[in-house]
Amino acid sequence: MVRSFNSGNFDEEVLKCDKIVLVDFFALWCGPCKALSPIIDRLSEDIDLSSKLCIGKLDIDESDDIAQNYGIMSVPTVILFKGGKEIDRIMGLMPQEELKSRILDTMDKQNI
Repeated sequence: MVRSFNSGNFDEEVLKCDKIVLVDFFALWCGPCKALSPIIDRLSEDIDLSSKLCIGKLDIDESDDIAQNYGIMSVPTVILFKGGKEIDRIMGLMPQEELKSRILDTMDKQNI
């Protein structure tokens, strides 16, 4: 299940989460973001990832304070967080298998 993150729940849902958290920073007007959205949805249903990872999306126009805080200069940008810290940043659109591979590599480096 893909969660919806925003300025009101970001600290609790992302920074204080005990799992690795994937945040898809997107904008409604962004074509590549629209193409990435179903990929993020499918990844949230992936058994290999869903048990170890919390996945959500954050609209940068609705939560521009969070986007600015993390220096989001282009969308889509996917950031992986662990223990409240950024552990990986993936910019741009990429195929599902490539994105999954990158996420798994990051998780392996974190011994997850």
